[in-house]
Amino acid sequence: MNFSDIALLIIAGGKSSRMGRDKRFLSFAGTGLLERLCVKAAKLPFAERFLCVEQETPELMALAKKFQLTVVTDSRQGRGPMEGISRGLAAMREKYALAVSCDMPFLSLEKLSVLLTRAADDDALQAVLPKTKRWQPLAALYHFDMAELFQKALQHGDNKLGLVIAAVPHACVDFDDEDDFFNVNTMADWRLACGRMANEGRRVPLVTISAPVSNTGKTTFIERLIPRLRQRGTRVGVVKGDCHGYDVDEKGKDSWRFKEAGASGVAVVSPNGYFIEQKTEKRANLVEIAGRLQDVDLVLIESRRHGTAPIITLYRDKGELLLSDDTAVLFSKRKQFIEGVYECSIDDMETAARIILFLMGS
Repeated sequence: MNFSDIALLIIAGGKSSRMGRDKRFLSFAGTGLLERLCVKAAKLPFAERFLCVEQETPELMALAKKFQLTVVTDSRQGRGPMEGISRGLAAMREKYALAVSCDMPFLSLEKLSVLLTRAADDDALQAVLPKTKRWQPLAALYHFDMAELFQKALQHGDNKLGLVIAAVPHACVDFDDEDDFFNVNTMADWRLACGRMANEGRRVPLVTISAPVSNTGKTTFIERLIPRLRQRGTRVGVVKGDCHGYDVDEKGKDSWRFKEAGASGVAVVSPNGYFIEQKTEKRANLVEIAGRLQDVDLVLIESRRHGTAPIITLYRDKGELLLSDDTAVLFSKRKQFIEGVYECSIDDMETAARIILFLMGS
């Protein structure tokens, strides 16, 4: 069994109750969350493609036309994703369908091919689900017979997918990376997601460590963070912005003599590495300099004003806390109760390491 043997159900109900706005059209770099999944799906040869929604809107119909999706609407609104899945299963001709929620921006559809392999090994299975720490029923493979079972459950007021699935022959396939199934349900989730998406096109991912004023502990934060990232196999480079200038050479050394003679740039290469000092008429772009580092998996940029997305903002009750659109998460001395952003303790380095790994796409 392969993708050409099954249908695709894109589950995009539209309530977005925890988000407070329609998350389907939250956009990063010109592509909405729902459209992002449509683009991925268009690269695979599904036999049928359905867009399962509560009700039709001009925006949804335009998207369906662009990606050649058949729109299926709920028979009754407010019954959750089970309604959308059951309606999609009832509309298809194929034996199985892959049902995927539109709010998982980092899910690889290709990785879900293992679900098809598992179903091909046992034709009695009614559902095959990915499993991380928990089941992932909104990225799962379903037999068309499940349509009737889901509808019966809904008629009795039961809309929990897991209860219906548990009562039929099913299988789980273990997935190691839970981040693949990251859901965007809140604006804080969306900030994190945008931070990770900012790194998708980069050769080496970047994360900026910033703070509103000096002496907030950016250097100490990075210093404590690096060993934890190294323990996880991540090679870390650091680029630091400094408004005071610097002088790294020792008077009398050859490189110092070259600079004194008027050289605009000096490079020193040794068996263990190299150093380049280059004079510039204006401040060099930190992102450009970060791109020159070799043999690193991640670059941390320490800068108050010259970094780039995603940004981790540090705050120790000094200065005015102003979060930019590029701030992915806030680490503070005490909770600031800011809506729409995740807040963590500035001393919680294990959480900091996990967030960095998420933002870099590891």
